[in-house]
Amino acid sequence: MTDIKIKIIDREGVLHEVDAPTDMNMNLMEVVRSYELAPEGTIGICGGMAMCASCQCYVNSDTDLPEKSDDEEAMLSEAFFVKDNSRLGCQIRITEDIEGLEVELAPEEA
Repeated sequence: MTDIKIKIIDREGVLHEVDAPTDMNMNLMEVVRSYELAPEGTIGICGGMAMCASCQCYVNSDTDLPEKSDDEEAMLSEAFFVKDNSRLGCQIRITEDIEGLEVELAPEEA
């Protein structure tokens, strides 16, 4: 099993350095949920289908990520608090290529 290190700043501004497994076909939203870095029911509401933007995050590192899909672009165009570095956590697969990724969870929609 190969784990990578990812830094996640939660919605309270607290930095968490977590180990994310690359052999479980997980995405960033699932890692956030598994470490309980956001209150239950506030992240991944659609189950990772790029349909709700509850897992929006800001990528703060120069990590080379795959291009946004049309579905991700469409969802971000309707989301709140979107920035140039916004991505949906459910669309970022945990692979060895993203070792050192640093993200900040976007504020909850309210």
